[in-house]
Amino acid sequence: MHQRLTTFIVAGLTLVALPFAAHVVKTRGSGADAVCDEISKAISSASSVHWPGSSWLSGSDQQYAKDIEHWATSSAQDAACSVEPGTAEDVGTILRILWKNKTPFAVKGGGHTYNPGFSSTKGVQIAMYRFSEVKYDSDANVAEVGAGLIWDEVYEALEPYAVNVVGGRVTGVGVAGFTLGGGYSWKTNRLGLTVDNLTGFELVLPNGTIAAVNQDSHPDLFWGLKGGFNNFGIITKFNLTTHAQTEVWGGMITFTKDQLEKVNAATVKFSQQTTDPRAAVLPTYNFVLGGPGVSLLLFYDYPTAPEGLFDDYLAIPHFTKDVKTRSFLDLVKVAPANATGGQRYITGVRAVPARILTSITSGICHTVSLLQYTDKIMDAVLNETKFWGERLSWKTGHFISYDVEPFLPSIFSHAAEGSSAFPPSRAQGLLPFNIYYAWGASFEDETFQDAARQSAAHLSQIIQAEGQDVADAALYGNYAIFDTPLERIYGANLPRLKELKAQYDPEGVMNLAGGWKF
Repeated sequence: MHQRLTTFIVAGLTLVALPFAAHVVKTRGSGADAVCDEISKAISSASSVHWPGSSWLSGSDQQYAKDIEHWATSSAQDAACSVEPGTAEDVGTILRILWKNKTPFAVKGGGHTYNPGFSSTKGVQIAMYRFSEVKYDSDANVAEVGAGLIWDEVYEALEPYAVNVVGGRVTGVGVAGFTLGGGYSWKTNRLGLTVDNLTGFELVLPNGTIAAVNQDSHPDLFWGLKGGFNNFGIITKFNLTTHAQTEVWGGMITFTKDQLEKVNAATVKFSQQTTDPRAAVLPTYNFVLGGPGVSLLLFYDYPTAPEGLFDDYLAIPHFTKDVKTRSFLDLVKVAPANATGGQRYITGVRAVPARILTSITSGICHTVSLLQYTDKIMDAVLNETKFWGERLSWKTGHFISYDVEPFLPSIFSHAAEGSSAFPPSRAQGLLPFNIYYAWGASFEDETFQDAARQSAAHLSQIIQAEGQDVADAALYGNYAIFDTPLERIYGANLPRLKELKAQYDPEGVMNLAGGWKF
């Protein structure tokens, strides 16, 4: 495969020359290429097949490039072709052809997964963009949301009705993977996870038939889809409960390294003392440009925040600040996280154009679960940011990030015990903690993946030493690294999920796609 070597200069920072792959011309007629031809002849005019061209951005393959594109280049692969189905019936046709030929495939919603091969393939890439409608039923208080949307588009569609749904917190995140994994939201303290606010799905089963899945029609499948990812077919639509939405208060503040101990103290106090379910914070500890910094998101689900609630944060000398009363959508867009959508990549100190980073960025996530933040835990977070930032910067690491996500201990109480595949237990609320590394050189993939595992293990030891019984606590599947044992995500629910998989996909059609597989 051809390689290209590129050097970028950004805001005075030289990004080292890094190779990235150019697409090559593919000949059709056998294997997955023949399956692509078969699909193109079988689907309706509402759908289309796209092929790779001769170069990365030639006019012939721009749609194909969009279809296989992912947040991180390490999550993308060169597929034999991409397919954009426009109807559920065509999704069924595609699945039947793929199974008949035993052709590997992948299903992509927003393309925001970090795990390699989870929504990409060298076979047939299914891109769900054409499932892009949002329909609001004011009588039922339900929004029907297409599986190809990102949350920005959902919020924008619902804004004129002054209603909202429980969805993603930053721009660019896809509806499908986020929802099927559980979904931690700005509204989770008050309304629960996204899966707690689902009323139904339109699902194309592995055999190609279409099912309207809800608590009445398919209670077992409805349970399994709430946290069970893509094991039971391809979702084309989600039905989500809507809630009244006013303007909100919040935004982003960034802090330099000399203020981080104050940020730590404010975060511990917020985590331990705040009980208002409308309030949330998201401090992200980043190592960029040679040192640590924090990007802090503040959120209050009302036009004004109660006096004093965020004062500990607001009193800290800041580098930048954008906090005010604004629309919910505007708040979400304050923290761009979609490097594939022409947005900008926030480092906590300055922004780097996504068009540059998309060509050089590999990424991985991992996670630990905890019950509450303490002084020692926050000290460990800062120490990990510095430790791995200093070491991995020499390995083409350009973004080392630790997301601190305080929630109320009651977050799992908004739905009944056993109402969803994830979380496996609602006895106590688990706070997800996200470790995210980005780097340039593909030959360093294992270095960064191993570092994420080591960092998670060390933080888990610190958390347990603080008296938190989380050694076997469920891990959030949307953050967990690809080789995490399924038992760590689904706990005691795993046997039931395996039985459900055998019932609805006895031939293993969905095993031809990547992801968490039962």
